Amino acid sequence: MNSEETEISRVKVKFIIENIGEAEGELIRHLSPRTIDMIVRKLPVEGRAALWKEEVYFEIPIKMGEEKAKATVEKGTIAFWPMGSAICVFYGESQPYSPVNILGKITKNLELFEQIKSGTKIKLEKLA
Repeated sequence: MNSEETEISRVKVKFIIENIGEAEGELIRHLSPRTIDMIVRKLPVEGRAALWKEEVYFEIPIKMGEEKAKATVEKGTIAFWPMGSAICVFYGESQPYSPVNILGKITKNLELFEQIKSGTKIKLEKLA
């Protein structure tokens, strides 16, 4: 696989977390191709954090139905929650409230998500 194909199938992103720092991740296109395309076209997006168990999520201006949705996720998963139109990051052992479209995973600084308080501003953008 050449680097151009890798570029198309994986989109490197960063989460800028107000007063906390930056975390990096990658969106892996084959997991939810339509959802990821839609999100990548809208980047950068930002919202205010909401917390649920060991998950941080924030609403984004995208409406999308379920796409290969899963009811269980691994720690470090980045997902889109169709019911809440939100980007979710699972930093612990928690499971989604309802099925989510898997987008990819956090590759750096996952532990920052543990420090997020409700209402913290989070921005998601493409990594330059």
